[in-house]
Amino acid sequence: MPPNADDCDTNSPVTSSNGKGLVRVIGRWSLTALVINSIIGSGIFGLPAPAARLLGIRSPLAVLLAGLAVAPIIACYAEVSSYFTQAGGPYLWTRTAFGPLIGLQTGWLLWLVRLTAPAANANLFVSYLAEFWPSAKDPLPRAAVLTLLLGVLAVINYRGVKAGTQVSNAFTVAKLLPLLIVIAAGLLYALAGHPPTFTSKAPSETKAWLQAILLFVFAYGGFEGALIVMAEARNPRRDAPSALFTALITCIVVYTLTQWVVVRVLADPAHSDRPLADVAQLIMGRGGAALVAVGALVSMYGYLSANMLSVPRITFAFAEEGDFPRIFGTVHPRFHTPYFSIIVFAILTWVFALVGSFSWNVTLSAVARLFLYAFGCAALPVLRRKRPDGAWFRVPGAMALVAIAIFICVILATRIDLSGLLIVAATMLVAMLNWLVVRNRQKTAAVAS
Repeated sequence: MPPNADDCDTNSPVTSSNGKGLVRVIGRWSLTALVINSIIGSGIFGLPAPAARLLGIRSPLAVLLAGLAVAPIIACYAEVSSYFTQAGGPYLWTRTAFGPLIGLQTGWLLWLVRLTAPAANANLFVSYLAEFWPSAKDPLPRAAVLTLLLGVLAVINYRGVKAGTQVSNAFTVAKLLPLLIVIAAGLLYALAGHPPTFTSKAPSETKAWLQAILLFVFAYGGFEGALIVMAEARNPRRDAPSALFTALITCIVVYTLTQWVVVRVLADPAHSDRPLADVAQLIMGRGGAALVAVGALVSMYGYLSANMLSVPRITFAFAEEGDFPRIFGTVHPRFHTPYFSIIVFAILTWVFALVGSFSWNVTLSAVARLFLYAFGCAALPVLRRKRPDGAWFRVPGAMALVAIAIFICVILATRIDLSGLLIVAATMLVAMLNWLVVRNRQKTAAVAS
């Protein structure tokens, strides 16, 4: 299908379709890098150990299966994203498909996910930094580090989306490089004839397989964050599906090979605190371990940079649709960025990181994400009915994929404890109150006119 009038395929910035001064400067490969950067965070540096503990030498297969389990969700998101050129991602999609109430429910869940996941990574960054600077975990240095981490990224993104995109691109390359070095070193180590010393097959029960797959399903998440910035992509309807599938394939390859190297090289990967660093130290010495430690810091900071670029566009989209105060939709006249939303996001992430632990923030993010994915996938058949010719990309077997995607979300949701469900319920209650306020305001305005 040809692009609509809102699409742009040039190399120069143009005014966004919303007419509020945003500029379209994010090209196809930058969007792909943003999706990868939004997926790969801290998980890959720690998850190989529990996966090996659950399934032993079979664990690489579980990593591959987890990627395939995420594929239906990404396929649904690929088509739905190709209907839109505005900011907002799943919030905008569900609002268009189901109306303001469901849109706000989705939007608030999206905001919760994209606030808590970066906060968790910021916490873990401080923990890894303590390897080089032990005092980093002390209250005052920790607050200073968090302030500097988020403050620098906020300033960069405040001053322009192009600069923010360039930083995201650089971090994507920087975080992939140490992972690829470890993978290459592990493959060469195996090809050199070193026999595997870890041969445990571990339990083969369904429960163990499900737990291992679930671990990595969450590691493949985060792609939804990159789709919030469509108002600043050059050709969003064409590039979003391409970016999603390219990023998924890249992450499946990187994650699966990383897991294979860990269980192939280490004698006891199941009980390693830092499996990738242990692999690097065994093959390349202390320098290799230091490389992985630095790579972990880069990966986490890159993840923060991706979120600082994309997440402020959630509250910007809220304001665009009249669901939030107008100030959140304010665009800087010089830098063409939603500067107020950027400032608010930086402050809230700083607060979440400062007062919440890593595990607390991860739990909040994982729980809310399941509902977010289910709502986004459910929008696909509705949008097909409402806009039969509106999608750039149409996924084959869409109805079956929607059913599979929602089923996967339901299965994952069975792993949620009561506290997680209460947090989701509280967030959705806040969203409903937001909707009631907006509806009453609109009724008052209609009466007054």
